[in-house]
Amino acid sequence: MIQLAKIGAKKALQKYFGFTKFKGEQEAVINNLLAGNNTFVIMPTGGGKSLCYQLPALMSEGTAIVVSPLIALMKNQVDAIRQVSESDSVAHFLNSSLNKTESNRVRNDVSNGKTKLLYVAPESLTKQANIDFLTSIKISFFAIDEAHCISEWGHDFRPEYRRLKPIIKAIDNVPIIALTATATPKVQTDIQKNLGMQDAKLFKASFNRPNLYYEVRPKKDVQKEIVRFIKERKGKSGIIYCLSRKKVEELAQVIQVNGIRALPYHAGLDANTRAKHQDMFLMEDAEVIVATIAFGMGIDKPDVRFVIHHDIPKSLESYYQETGRAGRDGGEGHCLAFYTYKDIEKLEKFLHNKPLAEQEVGHQLLQEVVAFSETSINRRKFILHYFGEEFDEKNGEGAKMCDNSKFPKEKFEGKDQVKMALEAILSIEGKHKFNYYVDILVGKLTSKVKTYKHQNNSFFEAGINYDETFWNAVYRQIIVSGLAAKEIESYGTLYLTPKGDSFIKSPSSFLLTKEHDFSDTDEDDIIVDQKGGGGALDPKLFSFLKDLRKSLSVKNKIPPFVIFQDPSLEDMTIQYPTSIEDLQAISGVGKGKAIRYGKPFIELISKYVEENNIERHQDFVIKSIANKSAGKVNLIKNIDKKIPLDEIAKSQGKELDIIIEEIENIVNSGTKINIDYYLSDILDDDSQEEIYDYFLEDAETDEIQIAHDEFDGDYSENEIRLIKIKFMSEMAN
Repeated sequence: MIQLAKIGAKKALQKYFGFTKFKGEQEAVINNLLAGNNTFVIMPTGGGKSLCYQLPALMSEGTAIVVSPLIALMKNQVDAIRQVSESDSVAHFLNSSLNKTESNRVRNDVSNGKTKLLYVAPESLTKQANIDFLTSIKISFFAIDEAHCISEWGHDFRPEYRRLKPIIKAIDNVPIIALTATATPKVQTDIQKNLGMQDAKLFKASFNRPNLYYEVRPKKDVQKEIVRFIKERKGKSGIIYCLSRKKVEELAQVIQVNGIRALPYHAGLDANTRAKHQDMFLMEDAEVIVATIAFGMGIDKPDVRFVIHHDIPKSLESYYQETGRAGRDGGEGHCLAFYTYKDIEKLEKFLHNKPLAEQEVGHQLLQEVVAFSETSINRRKFILHYFGEEFDEKNGEGAKMCDNSKFPKEKFEGKDQVKMALEAILSIEGKHKFNYYVDILVGKLTSKVKTYKHQNNSFFEAGINYDETFWNAVYRQIIVSGLAAKEIESYGTLYLTPKGDSFIKSPSSFLLTKEHDFSDTDEDDIIVDQKGGGGALDPKLFSFLKDLRKSLSVKNKIPPFVIFQDPSLEDMTIQYPTSIEDLQAISGVGKGKAIRYGKPFIELISKYVEENNIERHQDFVIKSIANKSAGKVNLIKNIDKKIPLDEIAKSQGKELDIIIEEIENIVNSGTKINIDYYLSDILDDDSQEEIYDYFLEDAETDEIQIAHDEFDGDYSENEIRLIKIKFMSEMAN
């Protein structure tokens, strides 16, 4: 026994926390730890993990050492536990944020037996001074919070966590309780093995959060979609996660200018600002926090009603943990993620400089995210299967709480294709990941296929009537159905289960679901169909607008693309602008262009809307923010100073091509720029006039390659681009 408690756990719960009953398996966990046993707790966010070590610490003789990965998390938890005690000495943290005086005060309180919980960072445990100090005191037990940090397969691996066991052993031989909200079977095994607690009693709560609604949308015009989503939930609290600090700042501004109380939160802000923004969110002075994943650890706000992922996370564990911050009170919790494969490619690039084993793990975790995002099967079933839990998608609690179940995709009989997919696995000696079997079935002669000589396999090209997307879907669905499984130790290679063997011998009906197509996505410049479809333009109106543009170009003796480019016309057929103000919300249309050319277009659209009884959803036309990045402002200033463009490029460590592209973007957004000084240095007046006249009189398109071909290579592409910048600046803006 590790405690000298005179009262039982239930009485202690009421005494310290004011609750009359435990949640789930909390009481069994606490009693197991108090009996001196190693304990392993896997409990989803909001399940009450902290209480599992806080209460036994208060009941026990000595001090419980809590290993925690984040300083912010420690502070929150120390503040929380102090609320249930008469003295602040009951809980402390010992980390690098403390000065010498503060550290000495903590040590004195611990030595004098006043402190029941001491939170330490894993890095602090490696310091000999701390080891010597902890060896000198009475320790009740060690609690390893966020234990998934131990595993290389966890979503937040910390190398220092893997050194905990020898350090703990050197300090004292006391029980260990490891706790995490997210652990796949692989991570679970890894944690126990690394901590040397294979004998630990496992307490595993269901990962199912039935009140959460899971939805994945294609990443199209995402800022508008997010503003629309929040406005439909007026007054409700939410968290939006982005991968980069820059995107956090930009998105927070966009949301703010659209009348929503939003604040940014990321590690680049100073500590006071971060704390202030966190408190404003908790006190409901802000409705929305836009954050990197640095936000949310230990934030116990029960009424977060939505969690939005602007960028898809790098693992399903991260996704599950972050979405788990919604609806912790059991009420509404909408989890919306925006997905494009481009985000996966960005995340894959981040892995390039990592050790090979870490790359393998990272790629495997990313492929699980891809599978979850693109799947059309019940999302709850998919997530729970990932965490080693079965789920009945027809009758399970929360079965209909996802987009795929609410709006089911078409199903079709896939018995023959499933049998073929399983037989392909059986036909190849050695185990491979499922994309390798996809390559075999579609007849893709990769270097790996050549190495294993599997172009001679009987299943090579056997599934050529279907594409890779189709076979990817087949393998994902047979894995979730339990006909095949992934070998954990060898980075996700496939093997047949007994159920899969039986299916080959005696095939039965297997309904496959058509998967989502996310091939047509773009982060911020494709407009979503306001009538609920998705990017569908009005071809009849588009034709009218092109005719009008052509007539105006003839009248003004300028090429049609100078007036409005095709993407702008397409946007008009979706948003139906009927005022100059509406027109400025159209992609590629600034205020000057709207005033100069807009009147006949809005007159035509107004008439068209009236004649065709079109319902305009202008509530969802959002205000955008001017892109005033320091880089662009600096570039304009340098051009105003008439610094040669190649010198600007050199000073910024960029290629000239990149600087020209940045200038093109500035001009296309409606800003006039004068680069005559530079053009005079690289082209004589006759050459400038020849290219300028081409765009004014001959060009039917603004394509640079076509212009380059027109001049038979007499001018470089950059020279043509620069004259086009001059032309568009003078004629279009």
